[in-house]
Amino acid sequence: MPGRRDSERTTLEAGLAQFGLSTGPGQVDRLLAHLELVRQWSASYNLVARGDLDHLLSRHLLDSLSLVPWLREGDILDAGAGAGFPGIPLAVVKPGVGVWLVDSAGKKVRFLRHVIRTLGLANVHAVQERVQRFSPAHEFSNITSRAFGSLRAFADSVRHLATPGTRLLAMKGREPARELEALPEWVTVESVHRLEVPGLDAERHLVVMTVAAR
Repeated sequence: MPGRRDSERTTLEAGLAQFGLSTGPGQVDRLLAHLELVRQWSASYNLVARGDLDHLLSRHLLDSLSLVPWLREGDILDAGAGAGFPGIPLAVVKPGVGVWLVDSAGKKVRFLRHVIRTLGLANVHAVQERVQRFSPAHEFSNITSRAFGSLRAFADSVRHLATPGTRLLAMKGREPARELEALPEWVTVESVHRLEVPGLDAERHLVVMTVAAR
């Protein structure tokens, strides 16, 4: 739909400017192409809620990019990658960074691999595995999650993948006060930020953590 595509391009470019993100040739096109692929495949592959399909730009794409200021330099692991948020948008705007997308659902990983091929994302790797069992010979500077579960569950699941310098970035809706209180002593909460996402009239928060090695 050319009309929607043009409108989304304008809104996306304004959102990128609001975040202070500059894009190179083709990057905006790749971001919009990811949204179209999600729309095309969502019904068959159960990628996002039906009610989100008309709001992918704000609820998923711009929401994903809102965490960019808190990324450390280095590679990214997206735990429970689903439809590729936040991993695919981060990979597009940071083409020099390696991004690993890990999900246990075969259908979703097949979709992610199709996205990687279609968008020509040489810096992205999609892996079908429970993140708790994922054990690459690789260190990550950042591990991200959206809708993963509780902060404790996230930290437990990725602790074996984190070094003391790895930053865990958990995206949440309302500030998760009870989840923060339930964290064990081996988790250090660096900061909690309220995120401002263009076009999204809902509370969004980012919890930044590190974990002690086992």
